[in-house]
Amino acid sequence: MQEEPNEKSKSPLQQLIDPFIYIARAPRALWGVNATYLLEGMCYFGILTLLAIYFNEVVGLSDAQAGWIVGAFTGGITLAMFFLGELADRWGVRRALALALLLMFFGRILLSGGVLFGGSGMWSPIYIASAGGLLLVILGYGMYQPAAYTAVRQFTTKKNAAMGYAALYALMNLGGFLPGLISPPIRNAYGINGIYWVYTALTAISVILIFGILSKKTVERAMRAARLENTGSAEAVTKEAKPFRLKTWILEHPLRDVKFSFFIFILIPVQTLFAHQWLTLPQYVDRAFPGFVSENMEFFVNLNPLLIFVLTPIAAALTSKVDVYKMMIIGTLVMAVPTFLLAVGPNVILLFAYIFLMSTGEAMWQPRFLQLAAELAPEGKTGQYMGIAQFPWFLTKVLTSLYSGTMLAHYVPAEGPQNSEMLWLIYGIIACLSPLSLFLARKWMAGKLKTTAVGG
Repeated sequence: MQEEPNEKSKSPLQQLIDPFIYIARAPRALWGVNATYLLEGMCYFGILTLLAIYFNEVVGLSDAQAGWIVGAFTGGITLAMFFLGELADRWGVRRALALALLLMFFGRILLSGGVLFGGSGMWSPIYIASAGGLLLVILGYGMYQPAAYTAVRQFTTKKNAAMGYAALYALMNLGGFLPGLISPPIRNAYGINGIYWVYTALTAISVILIFGILSKKTVERAMRAARLENTGSAEAVTKEAKPFRLKTWILEHPLRDVKFSFFIFILIPVQTLFAHQWLTLPQYVDRAFPGFVSENMEFFVNLNPLLIFVLTPIAAALTSKVDVYKMMIIGTLVMAVPTFLLAVGPNVILLFAYIFLMSTGEAMWQPRFLQLAAELAPEGKTGQYMGIAQFPWFLTKVLTSLYSGTMLAHYVPAEGPQNSEMLWLIYGIIACLSPLSLFLARKWMAGKLKTTAVGG
């Protein structure tokens, strides 16, 4: 194996290019995960962007009811990670990924075909079929993301782990941008159900890729190579399985650490901006920007994932020596402040500026947070820690969904006078609570979180 050139000797251009070279040269086993993560990003974001509108226009629910359903779906995914995340540790990543994708495939069949059941409104046949499909997706996704991050930990070395995490996050976001290109023409021609069937077919391809690329032999080979690089031995360290004891589970639970709990829960205010990406932004763009922008709503709403794909590896390379806590303060601040641009009023240029700056902030802190959760985990508990770290995200999704629909109906109704300026002013103030709190607590938190992007 050739020695890596010293980071300080690399030119700035080389440091920017390196993350994308890593994605292209990833091990075969990791490409099996990366390929499905790209497709899953496309399916997840594509469906989510239209989900509230789907329950409005196809199922016949109100803005508030549609917001609750979308919140229950996204929150349910995070809650499922809390309980199902550790299955990748127990069953192995290949089995967990395969089962997860199969559940999502059958769930999306129900969601796409829900219109065939007929009816309209809450508890109608179409509602029950659609909700049942979403439930299967929730269960699948609850295993899928923790398993994918567990795979990165198992298939990478200490030297390239940071790029592995950043690449996974970036590829999902690249997939999240693609619906902005393919969705508008298909939706305009065949309706929301038409594009949903396309995403169902792409999920079937992901199932095939997991069984085809991520073979048992490929997984074992990748894990042996990573162990050899990290420890000098290719043999796995076997530990005697311990029986589950509730008292031990509680005593060893990471949420007992007050500082760690503060760190993950204080991110809820800024994370509301993530939730507004699907709870508020689609309807806002559709209603406040009539004409070309509204007709191509998916493109504008899904610019964020494309920017994340480009910016995340770059941010990982340029900030590799900055400790996590400092990057969290800077990143959340850069993400929160641009919200006030939308408080000026509907303006396409300001909309682009908001999306770009908000995405820059997200690229600076979100992958670092996910990496931190994975690296703080003891050996064999990566999936569990990933699920636990997502619990505040579950609260964010649920809490935001409780008021987003009502706020939309009041400030940006489908018909009547609009006051979107006040809507985004309120949301900007909420988001800024995270960087402000992190800054004020910096001395109290000093020395707690010093992990860097290169695993230092």
